[in-house]
Amino acid sequence: MTDRPPFETTPLDEFDTVVWDLDGTLVRLLVDWDVVTGDVATVFETAGVDAGGIDLWEMLDLADESGLRDDVEAVIGDYERTGAERSERLPHAEFVGRFDAEGVCSLNAEHACRIALDVHDLASHVDAVVGRDTVATRKPDPAPLLETLNRLGADPDDAVFVGDSVRDAEAARRAGVAFRYVEAEEAIDDRPTE
Repeated sequence: MTDRPPFETTPLDEFDTVVWDLDGTLVRLLVDWDVVTGDVATVFETAGVDAGGIDLWEMLDLADESGLRDDVEAVIGDYERTGAERSERLPHAEFVGRFDAEGVCSLNAEHACRIALDVHDLASHVDAVVGRDTVATRKPDPAPLLETLNRLGADPDDAVFVGDSVRDAEAARRAGVAFRYVEAEEAIDDRPTE
């Protein structure tokens, strides 16, 4: 096993602005996503809409197409709210508050993000929160990340997005923002060179 430098020695300090993913990066929401997916599938089944064989994020797209978005969001939101209230703080939460401007850009609903930030005493350090219901699109679309930066008054060239998923990395790439995997062996900069 290779020794990896602590998070503090990665080149994040070259950035004035950090945007954090929430779940899996700063906290872990205590949500059984398989149960959520089953309950959301029941919403579709009750409405007579076939949602077989698709994952939860694809179900959100189907909910938009079939006019069930509010019902689906209500189910997911209830689980997320409870999961945020009982969430576990992850090690990288210790770094929140060390930068000039900080935001959260998440696939979780904005209210769940705010609950988790409050529970872990991080809210006072976070200047902007954008969840999946804040703007019309979700990661990996770049719009949520760009909206977070807009709310921070930050330029994409001066910011870094820290996350734990390929969706996060893709959103950063598409937004022209540097990216760091929260658990990467090395810092990864996916900023376009064009």
